Order: sequence, then structure tokens, then C-alpha cells
Amino acid sequence: MIDGIPVVDAVVHAYDFSPSNYASDIGQWVAMVAYGGSAASNTPATAAAFPDQDGYLRDWSMEETANQVFLESDNDLAVHHALPLFHAFHDGGCSYEKTLEAKERWPGRFITYAGVDPIQGAAALEMLEMQVEALDPVGVKLYPDGWIGNELRSWTMDDPEVAYPIFERAQKLGLKVVAVHKAVPLGPVPMAPYRVDDIDRAARDFPNLAFEIVHGGMGFLEETAWQLARFPNIYVNLEITSSLLGRRSPAFAQALATMMQFGGPIAAERIMWGTGSMGFHPQQYIEKFVRDFEFSDEILAWSGLEQITVDTKRKILAENYAKMIGLDLEQRLSEIADDEFSRRREANGGIFAAYSTTAVAANA
Repeated sequence: MIDGIPVVDAVVHAYDFSPSNYASDIGQWVAMVAYGGSAASNTPATAAAFPDQDGYLRDWSMEETANQVFLESDNDLAVHHALPLFHAFHDGGCSYEKTLEAKERWPGRFITYAGVDPIQGAAALEMLEMQVEALDPVGVKLYPDGWIGNELRSWTMDDPEVAYPIFERAQKLGLKVVAVHKAVPLGPVPMAPYRVDDIDRAARDFPNLAFEIVHGGMGFLEETAWQLARFPNIYVNLEITSSLLGRRSPAFAQALATMMQFGGPIAAERIMWGTGSMGFHPQQYIEKFVRDFEFSDEILAWSGLEQITVDTKRKILAENYAKMIGLDLEQRLSEIADDEFSRRREANGGIFAAYSTTAVAANA
């Protein structure tokens, strides 16, 4: 909680970026882009503690990630995604086992998503069943590229043969959210599957599912704005987009205002905070959004929006996500008020310094 505002990070990852985990050159590409992007978007204070390349491109434990998210930042809750990037990483990038650890060790703090590759067909459905039984997730994470051997096989969210069986099974299993990676292409692959247009038909055909655009705002802004204005079950996750606050706050303002320009207050109720920790250190962006961010006069003039308020920030930081999954936020916050992270932060006199509770500090 920061300045009395609860914070839910809608996506965090305990990545394994160690070179031994690369299943192809795509893995190296993803890891290096994450490292470069994180380094380039750090605020000066966080940059001083940021690890070197070897300290970043390694296997980050679930405990380190939990410490970064709940000791080194003002996050109250976080959503951990199991990733199905098996063409890039041997363990998928962020393993199911780590997601299970998060759920078993800190059930009050972590919400979980399963992760499958729809291109795998029946095998993906079986994996989804297994993960739902073990993780008790609220959603499933998907990527628009899959691989059969060395062959790239892209798919779209409106494909009735590839995508719809996943959505149907998700509904049957009681999942509430389908989160799909968009806007940020993973390597030298076609851009088309990373567009957002294909979500329209899926949202219409599955009105009881929430469709979460992960990395919303990093591309296709006008299309995303119209989706937020037209479909009550389409949401935007600000992972990576939030990192623009580090050194490019005007770019973040442009993205947020554009996505809100057609739906206004309605759109603002379906945009959700996310950072992608441990890929990006979360605290620097939380502080800038809560304490420094506002729309410029120029943006207010062309967008027709009113100035962003504390109430709108509160919705984006926590309330919108809680509403999407039907979470009693007040009750959950009361349940963690005296847990291990709360006690350690209190004993420390507040949040810990960036990277001080991870192996980065131990190896410094």
C-alpha cells in the first residue's frame, strides 16, 4: 500500500534467464531485450542498484521474486503467470513449478495463472486441466506464437479451431480470465499475431470470460481504445507500458490517455497495473505513478479527458483487477496485514532498498 492506496501487480515472473535454459535463439533474444529494456527504463535511484548482465541473466528464485515484490515495493498482492514459451526456454521461461511454489508458500499474497500453448491442441487442454487442479488459478496466459518442432505456427484469438477450444475448456474449469501477450513481438517473427483486433470476436463469442491484453499501450493504441469503449469484458494490463514512467513519462501519458479517449471513465475501469517484476523493479514505477504522474495540459486538450484523480489511480492500481476476478480486496488485505512480509517491512521501518533482498545484493 502506498499513501493509503492498495497495489495489485497484475503480472510478475520469476524468470529463468540463464543461458542454459535457452531452448533456441529466441530465448536469448527475449532475455537480452528484457535486460536492455529494464536497464534503459530505470530511474536514477534504481539504476545504481541494478545488476550487471550476469547478475540479471540467471535463474531468479520464487523467493527472490516474492521479496522484490512484497519487501522492496508497496505491492500488496501479485499475479504470478506460468509461461508456455517452450520454444524459447526449456522451462517455458517461468515454470509451472515456480507458480505452484508461489501458491503453496504465499497463498494470501499470490494469485496464479496457468500457461499453455494452444498450438499443442489436445496436449494443451490436458496441461490446462492439470494446472488448474494444482494451481487453482483464476486465469490462463497465452502467447500468439507457437512452435511445432522448428516450425513457427502463429494463431489468432478468433480462430475457432485453435483458440476456442481453450476458451471453452477454461470456462468449463471455472477460469475467469484469458490473458494474451500482445503488442511486443517475441523476436524476429511476424507482427500480425501481436495485433489486438482478433480479440474482438473472442470477446463477443465468450461474454462470460474477461480478455486481458497484456502489454496494452505498447502498440495499437487506437484499436485498444475502441475495444475498451465497445467491449465490457476486455481489459488492459500495463506490464512493460508502466516502465515508460521510468524515463519517458510523457510516452506513458500519451499511451494511457489514448486508450481512455473514447471510453473515458468506462475505459479507466478496465485498465490494470502491472510491472513484470522481476524483469522490471516495481517500486520506482509505483512511486512515480502515485506521486508524480498527471496529464499535461496538451494531452487534456486533445483527448478531452479530465485530469487523472487519486480515485482513478486507485482503480488502476488495485480495484479494477479485484473487480475483474471478483476478489474481496478489503478482506484479502486484512488477511495479510500481519504476515511475514508485513512483519519484516515493519521491522525494517518501511520497504527495503531495491535488490537488497535478492541474490544481487549477496553477490555485490
